[in-house]
Formats: sequence, structure tokens, C-alpha cells
Amino acid sequence: MAYEPEYDAVHARYYDGTYAALRGPDADFYLHLARETGGPVLELGCGTGRVLLPIAHAGLACVGLDCSPAMLDVLRAKEPPPNLRLVTAPMQDFDLRPERFALVFSAFRPLQHLYSVDDQLACLACVRRVLAPDGRFAFDVFVPDLARLAVADEPEYEENRFPDGDDEIVRFATIRRDLATQMMDVTMRMERRRDGVPVGEEFERFRMRWYHRFELEHLLARAGFEIAALYGGFDRRPYDQASNDAVIVARPAG
Repeated sequence: MAYEPEYDAVHARYYDGTYAALRGPDADFYLHLARETGGPVLELGCGTGRVLLPIAHAGLACVGLDCSPAMLDVLRAKEPPPNLRLVTAPMQDFDLRPERFALVFSAFRPLQHLYSVDDQLACLACVRRVLAPDGRFAFDVFVPDLARLAVADEPEYEENRFPDGDDEIVRFATIRRDLATQMMDVTMRMERRRDGVPVGEEFERFRMRWYHRFELEHLLARAGFEIAALYGGFDRRPYDQASNDAVIVARPAG
């Protein structure tokens, strides 16, 4: 996984505004899970702290890891509490030993930015090294929509809009898919509007790898994990054919 400087800066600048309305239940899910395990807690791909900051404010010892300096700069500007430490590193190449964590989690699909099996297994090996023997590893990915996968090139559509000072940001998405590699190339166009009139635009481009359920189960088994729970949403509903999210809680096997 690699961030280009353009993507890094634009993504960090608009992340909180973009996802304030789009996300929410995931933060409550991981907060409850952190309280259940009692900490300490490590988040992979912590970004601007949308999910991790509430856990830190609850008093649990936390470490946030991200490979994006710009995203971590936004988090630091929020003046996180002293029980939250930040680490700049890729999720597939880190080692925080001798620290051990009761919970390692990765909220809102960072694992879908690991494109190869080697990187996926490397990430899981890093998690296994720092996870306490009775710890939990939790993460979520989107469930592939088979009808959308059949569309190789998805034309630009409006995905979201949100205020930015006195302006409005309208976010448009364009998606290109490769079924053979299970990869999607995404372009986000952030159009700035003032009094309803476009006055500028910025772009962020990135790739995502989608997973199927049993592919994830095999990856976890190869890395020495077993699935403790598989949910179809952040309200802990059962996973079924109507699920849009796969929320997985794993533990060391054996």
C-alpha cells in the first residue's frame, strides 16, 4: 500500500467532513469492543482518529498506527489525550513488541488497501505478534455487490456533499473494476461550491481490493487465527445474503 502525496493531502483535508454523515455505527461498535476487552488497544489505519479518539477519551491505553503523515497531522491537531500514542508505519510492516494489545482493530476497510496475498499475510503476521494470547482482532470490509461488479466502468455519480466553512463540497465518484484481480480504481472529485456555483475542484485517486467471505476465512486461518464472530453489520446482526458489511472478530487459533 502506498499513498501518493496528492491523495494523502486531499484525503486528509476532507476526510472528517466526508464521513461525518456517512459513518457512525462503526465507531460505537469498536468502542464497545474496546471496553469489553479492557485495552490496551491498537488501531491499524487510524487516520484522523474518527474511531480511535472516542476510545482514548474513554480512558483506555491506545496506539494509533497509520502510514499517512497528513492524516496523523490532522489527528494531532485535535489534541488527543496522553493515553493515545501515534505511530507512522504501514500496517503490513510494523512491530511494537514488547507491547501486547487486548484488541487490535482496523475500522472502515483499511485492509482493502492491501493488494497482494503477501501483503495481507504480512499484516496478519504483524497483528499476531502484538496481540495478547487472549486478545481479539476486529475489522470490517464491504461485501461485494455482484450486480455492481458486473459493471466494469461505473460513470461519475454524486456520492456525498457536506459543508466546508461557508462553502459546500460535493464529492463525485468514478469507479473502474478488474474482476480478474478483484481490484477497483476509484477517482473522487471534490467540487467546491460557493453559493451553489462551482469555484474549484480537487481529486483523490486510490485503489481497493475486494474480498469474498471464505477468502477472508482462509487468510485468517493461514495466519493462525480463528473467527470468533462474523456479523453482517455494526449492530451485530447475523451475516447473511443481505449484508452490506462483513464485520469480523478473530482470535488466535488454538
